[in-house]
Parts: sequence; structure tokens; C-alpha cells
Amino acid sequence: MFDGLGNRLDSVLTRIKGKSRLSPADVDEALVEIRAALLEADVALSVTNNFVERIRSVAVGAAASRSLTPGQQIVKAVDAELVRVLGGESLKITYASKPPTIFLLAGLQGAGKTTTAAKLALHFRRNGRSPLLVAADLQRPAAVEQLRTLGERASVPVFSQPTDPVSVAKAGIDEARRVGRDIVIIDTAGRLAIDESLMAEISSISHAVQPSYTFLVIDAMIGQDAVNTAKAFNETLSLDGVIMTKLDGDARGGAALSVKEVVGKPIAFGSTGEKLEDFDTFYPERMASRILGMGDVLTLIEQAERTLDEEVTKKGASRMMEGRFDLDDFLEQLRQVKKMGPLKGIMGMLPGVPKELKDVDIDDKEIDRIEAIISSMTIDERRNPKLIDGSRRQRIASGSGVQTHQVTGLLKQFTEMQKVMKQMGIGPASATRRHKTKSNARKGRRNKR
Repeated sequence: MFDGLGNRLDSVLTRIKGKSRLSPADVDEALVEIRAALLEADVALSVTNNFVERIRSVAVGAAASRSLTPGQQIVKAVDAELVRVLGGESLKITYASKPPTIFLLAGLQGAGKTTTAAKLALHFRRNGRSPLLVAADLQRPAAVEQLRTLGERASVPVFSQPTDPVSVAKAGIDEARRVGRDIVIIDTAGRLAIDESLMAEISSISHAVQPSYTFLVIDAMIGQDAVNTAKAFNETLSLDGVIMTKLDGDARGGAALSVKEVVGKPIAFGSTGEKLEDFDTFYPERMASRILGMGDVLTLIEQAERTLDEEVTKKGASRMMEGRFDLDDFLEQLRQVKKMGPLKGIMGMLPGVPKELKDVDIDDKEIDRIEAIISSMTIDERRNPKLIDGSRRQRIASGSGVQTHQVTGLLKQFTEMQKVMKQMGIGPASATRRHKTKSNARKGRRNKR
């Protein structure tokens, strides 16, 4: 989402961070470009002006620092300011001393509220809680069934009844107490636009259930309209936070950078994909780091821990060290990577990756093609790719629906990877050398004795 803003800021900051001195002209030029970058990203004008003025105050006093160059101080200030406008610290959920803790979700139709309810439920379930989903959206046809389907995928029960939204919400809380569920997530109806009936309904539900947290679900792709929506809902409901959906989209990202300062409510959670697992607590400092191209290793590690099969990963590493890593192992590891989400998103979380590489349009379907190619090989061919001659390549290409040169390309890549592994000292020959070295060392110690 923040690719455009990140690229613009990177361009500005790269020019100034290496300078030992900054002239007033350097500062003015940088601030003009930072301001333009923020406005192009659809950040609210008031937020942009405040952002630039705070950076200006840092730039003016930058020359007094002995630990950092003036340019580096500005980079540090931009990072700190991004963290601040994104909310400062992540929202810490406090659970009710007498369960259940009640979460009320509000928002316009099309923001992804129902899917978000299921994602939030899965998030809590994975953190050791026992959520119950309450389908109080009786306005939209099939909304209840949609939530039931999503609830099944998340392994979370769904409660509803054909009465009215307020009654459903209250009965849902009673049901949670009866069956011992400690989290209740209430999905409510939306409208295409804010109107009196929408606000009256959501206000009635809120008064009836007294939620622990009220979250507004906002589509990040709609720009400043998202901020206006948040202001309107906050006047009626007194929001506790915002859940931003479609943070993986191609929009400019101004809503995420504006909502905290304009509305005064933090982004509590962010949704970064279509899968129920593509959802997590929103960390302002991590997002700021990604915007400035510094990666997000913590999120990458947490994502890996949630999605990767530890046994498969260990098995692949072991076979690699032993020099027995074949195409079956290669395919297993690719499938593990695929679980973590879009490849471009993973690249964006890696620190130190060149901007040019991050900007490459990475085709996630390439993994599907590789999977099809390897699956079209025999067991012997996967274990020993050297068996694959011209006729076998044609057969594999035909069976996987690709061109022969694509099969050749994959085999070449795999061969190159094996060469790199050998150069790094991975494989049977290296294992033999290590064994000989240890053996010689032991003989040497015995001789000394």
C-alpha cells in the first residue's frame, strides 16, 4: 500500500542522509518534497502540515548533534513522526474481569466487516481465547450464512436468530455466558453511505450490549473518505479504534496515516490479504519501518511461526546439510513459503533489499507453475534431475501445461542452487571434510597426551 510514499521518501532521504552539513536550502527542498509525497499519498492536509513542521523543527537543531549527521537526524525524525501519526503504540486489549469481553464491529457496506469479524475471531482463538461470533447483520441477504461459513473455516461458533439486531446481540452475549465463551464479536449491518437508520441501529445495539471495545472497519482503499467515515461514526459511537482492511492494496495509504491524528483513535488491527490468517495487531513502528524501506523482521518471524510447519522446515534443512536435498524437498519448501502470503509482501519485510528488487512485479503464480512441473516428474527424476533428457522435458512440459524452456529454466535454477550450497560448504563432500577435520583433531589431542 505504501509503495509510492515509501519510494518518494526514500528518494528524498537518500540524498540528504549522507551529508555532513545541511544548508537552509537543502532543508527547504527536502521538506517541500516530503510534503508533496504525503499529499500525493492522500494524507490529510492538516496531518501533512503538522508532520512537515515537526520535521522542520528537528532539521533546524540538527547541527547541534554530535552522534548523528544532520541528514541522519532527519531520517530518524521522519521515522519517529511516521510512528507517531500511525498511532504511536499498538493498542493493548484488556479483557473483562467477568467474561465475556464484547467487541462491536461497525462500518459501511463493502468495507469487509463480516470477513473481518471472522479474522478477529481466529486471531483471538489462536491467542488462547474462546470467541463466539454473533451475526446481527439481518439487513443484507445471506450475511448470516456468510458469517457461518467463515466461522466454520475459523473453527469458531456463530450465533444468530431471526428477530431483530438488538435482540440478536443481547441473546448472543447470553449464549456466550451459557457455553463459557470469553470473547463475543458482534457483526452489524452496514449501508452504502452513512444515514440516520444506520446510525440509529448501531447506536441501539451499543446501548443494549455496552461493548468493551467498538471498532470501526474501514476499507483503506477509499482514501480520505475513510477518515470522514471514521469521524461520523466516532460522533455516534465513541470508537475505541479502527480496523483497516486491504492494507495490501495498491492505494496511496493516506487513510492509515491520517485516521489517528484526525479522529484521535488508533488503528487496532490490520488486514493484509483475503485469507483469514492475513490479519494481525497493527504495529505503528513496524509499518513506519516498512514505509522507509527498513524491513519488518519481527512481523516476518511471527508470520513464519504461525504458518510454517516446523517439522517440514527442519527436514529440509537437515537434507540440505547432508547434501540430499532434491526436487521433492525443494517443492515442500516452496509450499511453506507460499503459506506466508504474497511474495512481494515478504520481500517488503526483508531489510536491506534494494528498492529495484522490491519494485519487481513478482508473480505468485510462478510457484504454482513450479509445483506443476515437479509434480509431472517421476520419483526417480525428482531425486536425480540429471536423468531428464530432451524427450523427458517434453513429456514433463506437456503434463504440466508449460513450455519446454520453462522446464529447462527450473532445472537450471535448481542446479545453480546446488552449486551455491556446495560453495557454502553444504553437502556430503563438506560433511566428509568436517568429519576428517574432527578426526584429525582428535588424533592430534591423543598424540599430545
